[in-house]
Amino acid sequence: MTQDESAPDTEASLVDEPEVRQALAEADRASVASVVAEHPSSPLAWAELADLADSEGNPIGAFAFAAVAVDLAREQLTASGWTPGAPVPWSDEPNRAYLRALDAQRRAATQLGLDDRAARLGDELAAADAEAPARIASEFTPTQLMPIVGTAGLFEPAVETEAYTGHPTDEPQAADAAGED
Repeated sequence: MTQDESAPDTEASLVDEPEVRQALAEADRASVASVVAEHPSSPLAWAELADLADSEGNPIGAFAFAAVAVDLAREQLTASGWTPGAPVPWSDEPNRAYLRALDAQRRAATQLGLDDRAARLGDELAAADAEAPARIASEFTPTQLMPIVGTAGLFEPAVETEAYTGHPTDEPQAADAAGED
């Protein structure tokens, strides 16, 4: 390399957070907020909370949580040399938190009728990584975060039944229409 040549620019990247990924992988829907509380500076944890709020039909929560994730991610990216508008490649896994948060905020802005903001967020997402919207749509959609429905009370017997006390190999006895044997 000569003096006139400069080192190639390295792409900015978010900090890898394996402990947050592990905590989220082990968390159920109800405990995602506790992962955020344990890792409040994690863009990944906030992005997950935004996707969860979106899947529950809560666009205000999704917008707010995604905004926090985006801000935290921008701080980390800027610290690593990133400038707004520069690429943030999906191929670098830690960056997915920022890209997912941008998309969650965009979706929520659309649902809230903030069309200009949604367009700006969509442009920012496309500038960061043009392939990210398609990847997010195929890997992190609200339909993939289906709410879990409790089964309590759903499968109660409609009528009381009597226990069969005969031998397991005996043929069952059916009553005729008059109730006689």
